[in-house]
Amino acid sequence: MAERKHRHIIELTRTLFAQSSLPFKFWVEVVQTSVFLINRLPASSLNFDSPFQKLFHNAPDYYFLKSYGCACYPWLKPYSSHKFDSRSRRCVFIGYGTQHKGYRCLDPVSGKVYISRHVTFDENTFPFQEPSLQPPFHNPISHSQPTSTSVPSILPLPPLPLPTPIITPSPPLPSLPTTPTVHTPSPPSSSPPPPPPPPPLPIRRPRPPAGPPTHNMQTRLKSGISKPKAFITKHPFVGVMLASSPPPKIPNTFLQASKDPNWVAAMKEEIHALHKTSTWTLVPPHSSQNLVGSKWIFRIKQRADGTVDRYKARLVAQGFHQKAGLDYSETFSPVAKPTTIRVLLSMAVQYDWPISQLDVSNAFLHGHLQETVYMAQPPGFVDPQRPDYVCQLHKSLYGLKQAPRAWYEELHQCLLSLGFSSSTADSSLFVKVDHHITFLLVYVDDIILTGNSPTFCQQLVEQLNTKFAMKNLGPLHYFLGLEVIRTSHSLFLHQSKYTYDLLARHKMLDVKPTATPESSIKLDNHSGEPLSDPSAYRSMVGALQYLTWTRPDIAHAVSQVCQHMHHPRSTHLVAVKRIFRYLKGTPNHGLTFTKGPFLLTTFSDADWAGCPIDRRSTTGYCVFLGNNLISWSAKKQSSVSRSSTEAEYRALALSVAEVLWLCYLFRDLRISLRQPPSFYCDNVSSIALAANPVLHSRTKHVDIDYHFIREPIARRSIQVHHVSSSANLADIFTKSLSKQRFCSLTSKLIAPHPRISLRGDNNSNSPPRDKACSLSSKVQSHHLPYIENEEDDKVLGAQDHTTKGQDVLHL
Repeated sequence: MAERKHRHIIELTRTLFAQSSLPFKFWVEVVQTSVFLINRLPASSLNFDSPFQKLFHNAPDYYFLKSYGCACYPWLKPYSSHKFDSRSRRCVFIGYGTQHKGYRCLDPVSGKVYISRHVTFDENTFPFQEPSLQPPFHNPISHSQPTSTSVPSILPLPPLPLPTPIITPSPPLPSLPTTPTVHTPSPPSSSPPPPPPPPPLPIRRPRPPAGPPTHNMQTRLKSGISKPKAFITKHPFVGVMLASSPPPKIPNTFLQASKDPNWVAAMKEEIHALHKTSTWTLVPPHSSQNLVGSKWIFRIKQRADGTVDRYKARLVAQGFHQKAGLDYSETFSPVAKPTTIRVLLSMAVQYDWPISQLDVSNAFLHGHLQETVYMAQPPGFVDPQRPDYVCQLHKSLYGLKQAPRAWYEELHQCLLSLGFSSSTADSSLFVKVDHHITFLLVYVDDIILTGNSPTFCQQLVEQLNTKFAMKNLGPLHYFLGLEVIRTSHSLFLHQSKYTYDLLARHKMLDVKPTATPESSIKLDNHSGEPLSDPSAYRSMVGALQYLTWTRPDIAHAVSQVCQHMHHPRSTHLVAVKRIFRYLKGTPNHGLTFTKGPFLLTTFSDADWAGCPIDRRSTTGYCVFLGNNLISWSAKKQSSVSRSSTEAEYRALALSVAEVLWLCYLFRDLRISLRQPPSFYCDNVSSIALAANPVLHSRTKHVDIDYHFIREPIARRSIQVHHVSSSANLADIFTKSLSKQRFCSLTSKLIAPHPRISLRGDNNSNSPPRDKACSLSSKVQSHHLPYIENEEDDKVLGAQDHTTKGQDVLHL
């Protein structure tokens, strides 16, 4: 077996040499990297677990793996001798640190090896594959030290004399040869001479002591020996492009934007679109007009990897000047619900449907106004012939209160004319069934399109493009801040970029991570000092609310800090920062959707009288579609419960209401469930109360609307079962848990980033190799709500057998 493993290491080493084109003198670095990777890659002999996972009982994180031998830019400030030294330079990635956490980066010019956690990678460039790269060093790198100890291609200086107590001038340095002694002159030939080697780096002597020593100890400083630094930055190794130029500054006014040609071009493009759609006509001003102001808004649209996509300038109306009943009436406009998005993605994965992303340029300009609205001419683009005139708006300009509704009505009428019908469960979902089935989900001007016929979907895009300025962005990869990674067997939904941006925005990149998002101390209204400026607290909590779209593990913690938005105190801010510390340690976690039976499974739980302020209980539930988590909630109940039975009964009623809505959504999606939805609760009395009107004397005060769950139970349209408290997954949504319990439940809800590609292309949506798919399937086994123990398997045993006939799609 040892010889076979040696062969495995040599084969991977040979592969890394072929990819990176490193000189063979670095074989020690390449072999160490091969062993590092083999210990973390899934093995068929271990049931597609990795040796790392078998040893430490924890799945390795593949997100930090990078293409071997690629160009990289480490942060070199700890190695700098003075403040004017370069903070980064182009190096070659040659491995992972063994004694220090970080990447090993080789400087081809000096031959030094830097260890850093904060590195920017260019994984499309491999310096040693460039013919012009001639390493000026010829001595092999010493591997006895983990940091930059390699010898430059110059002769070493003679040993320095020991410093004496009296400061004396240093002896003159011996002259250095113009070329290294290891070089030999080559015979003359017709080929051009090679480029001369770079000048030797300056070598600094250690400073002598400022005064006489107070002891006879022989130190490294006295001997002229300095220990090199091992750079371990507090910042994460992804997120900030240190070596690249900083992102452009976004202007706040037209005057600032007019100085940059990029923003000027963006404003001209916006004005051209406004004139093309006949958004307004210039009319003389009148005293009876309610004039609305106008303003330019600037934004840089970024890709999922953080690079600049385009400069975007938007002319908006100052809708706060509008008056109700005069220049606007109805303003409501539906948008896609997060649960609907997850259900549609799960359905596309189940049937291997392609998912396309559409974007409507200047969407609001397609909506027609029913009211008469007057607006001032845009700054910087005033008509020189009629500077006093005002704009009478005909289209729903951005900023108007009725603009979203006008755009939705225009799109709604267009889709109805094309044969689509709006879902009764979610008005933003449109369905068309005509030999093919097509789904279109709308969130303002961002659209998701999927169906069983790619040809029909392409024809639909062409039809919509004749009506609106529609752009087909290709396969879904970045939608409303949600990043999508599609493989041949699964789909991974996460918000890693949003998490890093959130940490950077609030200066939390260098905090120490924590294992859980909340402590065992409950929040109240008396501890701590009131915050002088609560706006920062509200901004942080609001951003965390959006992050819960793909992070159910922080749902309860965010729910707790949301209850103190009106008057936050210092203890509440500490709780928010703890959530950020937890996100620092788990920035790349998200939801994974895989194929499986279309069976609804719901876990509900309640924390009776858990709030120390008003003694109300907390409701928590989570809904699985097969193995995919599609809905969850952590919410304080509206009234005080007199017993744990009552609190659990209310939680069960809320989860039933959510599942009944999902059944209506499935009906619009033409999905029929072969088995009734199953509910699992850990309170026997609440299950009995849901089935029969028992415990009347203790539940007569319960609102009658909670008793509606008895009707679907009597019709056998839902099934309620008992589950042990240790197997109830909804426990994570009701209370603060210990580290062991929290990690156990989290592993069944979310997963880390699944990519294990060595090339590490962040923009690639191509399927990984077969081993990656096997690993993804193995990771998903931790999400099954029925694999924790034998009792759970008995509870959900009917779901353990997957057949193709259990999910039916009606055309």
